[in-house]
Amino acid sequence: MAKRESAKYKINRRLGVNLWGRPKSPVNRREYGPGQHGQRRKKPSDYGIQLMAKQKLKGYYGNIGERQFRKLYEEAVRRKGDTGANLIELLERRLDTVVYRMKFVSTVFAARQFVNHGHIRVNGKRVNIGSYLVKDGDTIEVKEKSRQLNNVLEASALPERDVPDYIEVDHKSMKGKFVRKPALEDVPFPVQMEPNLVVEFYSR
Repeated sequence: MAKRESAKYKINRRLGVNLWGRPKSPVNRREYGPGQHGQRRKKPSDYGIQLMAKQKLKGYYGNIGERQFRKLYEEAVRRKGDTGANLIELLERRLDTVVYRMKFVSTVFAARQFVNHGHIRVNGKRVNIGSYLVKDGDTIEVKEKSRQLNNVLEASALPERDVPDYIEVDHKSMKGKFVRKPALEDVPFPVQMEPNLVVEFYSR
C-alpha cells in the first residue's frame, strides 16, 4: 500500500468513520480505533465531541494543517452570515477540493499533489497552490499535456461519487466551472459533518 493511501486509512481508523465513503476503507470491517486500546469505548466530553468534529472536517479536506485551518475559521468569522456555513464554503472553494469534486483525481490528497505539480489552470493561468480560493464563474481545467494521465482517466470514470450541483464539468475537455456558492446541504459528505461544533470548539 502506498504511503499516502496508508496515511489516509489511518485517519479513517483513528476517527472511526469512513470519511470519503471509499469501499476499501478498513472502517468497513472494523469501526473501532487502531491499537490495543482501540476497542475501549467511553462517553466523550463536550470538548471531545467538538474536537472530533474538527478532526473529521480537517481530515476530510486532506488533513489540512492546524494553522491553515484556523485561518479559514477566522475568515469565516469575519464574513457575514452563519460561521459554520461560511467555513464549509471556504473549504469547498479551495482549488484542491474543486479538483477533487470535478473528479479529475480520485482523492483529495491526490488533488493537492496534482495542483502542486502544476497540472491545473484557473482561467487559463497555471495555479499550483492547493489552498487557492476559487471564485464564482472561475474556469478550472487540466492542462493539455496531463489529460491522458492514467490517474486522471481512471478518476473521471469512478462511479462512487457524483459531481455536486454547484460545479459544472466536462470530462471530455477536462474543463469545469465553479458555478456558485454551495450551501451546507449541497455538499456531498459521505458522513455527517457538524461545522457548528467546530465553531463551538474555536469559540471556547
